[in-house]
Amino acid sequence: MEARAKLSYARLSPQKTRLVVDLVRGKKVQDALNILKLSPQKAAAVVSKLVSSAVANAEQKGVADVDRLYVKTIMVDQGPALRRFLPRAQGRATKIRKPTSHVTVVLDEK
Repeated sequence: MEARAKLSYARLSPQKTRLVVDLVRGKKVQDALNILKLSPQKAAAVVSKLVSSAVANAEQKGVADVDRLYVKTIMVDQGPALRRFLPRAQGRATKIRKPTSHVTVVLDEK
């Protein structure tokens, strides 16, 4: 029985978030949370909360043993980029892209 959690429109770069997500793919939930807790990246805190949410969803669904859960799949998709402009010299402007991510976690029992 699977448990899922999804985060949409996170103000994180998908490229940087994938680096964090690759650390925990296939790991047991407790190991994954420990790795994320010690990671210095901003995305680590967000992914940690998402994995905790998926564990809570598993408990709510009535999965037999929460201690046996592992990260079956975790993926990061690119969301829309916020477009902003920064004033520059001589009346010009520079475009600033603020990327967003969609993160999906699926937990399963071993």
